[in-house]
Amino acid sequence: MTRRTSDAVVIGCGVVGLTSAIRLAEAGHRVRIVARAASPHTTSDIAAAVWFPFRTERSDRSLGWATASLAFLQSLAGDPAAGVTLVEGIKLLAAPAAELPAWHAAVGGFRRARRGEVAPPYAGGFVFTVPVAQMPVHLAWLAARLRALGGSIQTGVDLTPPDLERLAGQVGTVVNCTGLGARELARDDTVHPIRGQIVRVAPGHATRFVQAAPASGEAVTYVIPRPDCTVLGGTTEVGRWELDVDPSTAAAIRARCEALVPALAGAAVQSHAVGLRPGRAAVRLEVERCGDGRVIHNYGHGGAGVTLAWGCAGEVVRLAGQT
Repeated sequence: MTRRTSDAVVIGCGVVGLTSAIRLAEAGHRVRIVARAASPHTTSDIAAAVWFPFRTERSDRSLGWATASLAFLQSLAGDPAAGVTLVEGIKLLAAPAAELPAWHAAVGGFRRARRGEVAPPYAGGFVFTVPVAQMPVHLAWLAARLRALGGSIQTGVDLTPPDLERLAGQVGTVVNCTGLGARELARDDTVHPIRGQIVRVAPGHATRFVQAAPASGEAVTYVIPRPDCTVLGGTTEVGRWELDVDPSTAAAIRARCEALVPALAGAAVQSHAVGLRPGRAAVRLEVERCGDGRVIHNYGHGGAGVTLAWGCAGEVVRLAGQT
């Protein structure tokens, strides 16, 4: 088969796959997404989706991806169809921070928390304004944007490593955005699940997001207000594959969140959800020779898919342009 160098196939239809496909289409590629599933059946649909470098590598490249994504998400906040809003919130710390986070200058309204905003067991915190995505709406907007650029989405496709090798020999650009699926597709045993469980309650009970940085061994706690619901979380269970909702975990999440935001008491539960974040020591964003072609790997974003996606997508386009 003749290799069509201007064609691009993106494997995976979560936020990382969709943003990569959009940027490639904008750069002039004919883009097709192939995936096992699309929204509402992706891990991205479950994301609380607040911009925040959660469990990401501390590096200049990661910071660059995050700030690039932040700028683009901020630009979408004026478009209701995109499902992105700007929300003020607070990150509570178990101990006062001697240094400011590397990203502090990029976010809106950054300041140290005032005394009246912090109560025991927390000893400090930061207040800032960042984008929050209503994921069902946002993912639909991304898919529509891709199609408007001439791209297509094909679901029900479950590729194997030999399939990937064949595809790389047929298409000019193949991008692997399979998240946890890269453990099998890319034969990468360093990819592992980080189980996250959330509770969605009726909106209107919280006006700003709250994230409580846990002391050693404690669970992460967060409250993320969105127009469609308020997301209560959560868990970061490394290596756990179970997708069933654990009722005792749900009860514990709710209790921790109500301790942070008492107004949540009595809020009606809309739903429960569990997702498996694609954990890895660092994002894999690089070109690999694969059979007679090459693959651009873009996976391992952990709990920061929304935070890193647009920055990583720009890097995908740069790599695709290399010969």
